[in-house]
Amino acid sequence: MNDDPNWLPRRELGRTGFAASVLGIGDLADRAVPLETCVATARRALDAGLNLIDTAPNYEDGYSEEIVGRVVRAVRRDAVFVIDKIDHPEQPVGPQIDGSLARLGLDHTDAFVFHNLSERDAFDRQCAPGGGFDQLADAVRRGKCRFRGISSHNPDVLLAALHAGVCDVVMFPLGPFVDSRYVTDVLPLAQSLGVGTVCFKTFGAGKLVGDTSGYNQPLKSRPRGKVSSGGTDDASATLPRLAVAECLHYTLTLNPDVALLGLSYPNEQDAAFAAARSFRPLEAKEMEDIRRRAIDARRDKGPCWWNPDPEA
Repeated sequence: MNDDPNWLPRRELGRTGFAASVLGIGDLADRAVPLETCVATARRALDAGLNLIDTAPNYEDGYSEEIVGRVVRAVRRDAVFVIDKIDHPEQPVGPQIDGSLARLGLDHTDAFVFHNLSERDAFDRQCAPGGGFDQLADAVRRGKCRFRGISSHNPDVLLAALHAGVCDVVMFPLGPFVDSRYVTDVLPLAQSLGVGTVCFKTFGAGKLVGDTSGYNQPLKSRPRGKVSSGGTDDASATLPRLAVAECLHYTLTLNPDVALLGLSYPNEQDAAFAAARSFRPLEAKEMEDIRRRAIDARRDKGPCWWNPDPEA
């Protein structure tokens, strides 16, 4: 682990005024792992210089929020940008926020975002007067959060949200195997509008770096922790794959504000930190080569649900 907290570059997270580390801490909850171990793992990432952390109520049924709350309460509150989620957009927002804040043990988060708001009809309902975005704006006025946004797996919904002006932060897939519109349309529009970009699926839910159909779902039996969303570079993988550094360098070359990674184990963290330290922007030919090999690396590993055409 890198003990120098100044090694990791920071950039403005849209118009939030927060200087975020280019790597963010994704979900790391696992109820099979003791709370203190999960807290120590998250704290290890903070100690390495990361300062944005993401959670949601449905990550292990609130366990993730408990972990994040424990970690954040132990540091200076304004030193960490906390993103939590609204899992049920069709239900009143206020009680969901209050429940999350109770599990976190915090009086506010930095942002609440609608979780996986990926259907256009559902998005349009939240934009109606008195809908979810108005309710989120009310939560901002009441000091329950500072910013609002969405997490989405649909470029069309993201573009509509950006044009509607209802987001301070948007979260979406960005990596070697994603729908091209995330790269060509969503990212540049968000940047032009000063909306923070927090991007996930760098490793394709692990598909690009190991023999897995998704988060912690190996295609064949293997020791726990060898294949995961954080991109463990598993030497026993038999299908085509990319290296952790290739995936991360690809995403960082695209230049989102934050690349949000699953960092559930120290070995995952170390692989990600080493890749970030060695980063240099890739040239066009290198980017194309990684995209081409990513097609092979995800083949025979199940659908990519984060793309509008999951089988593409």
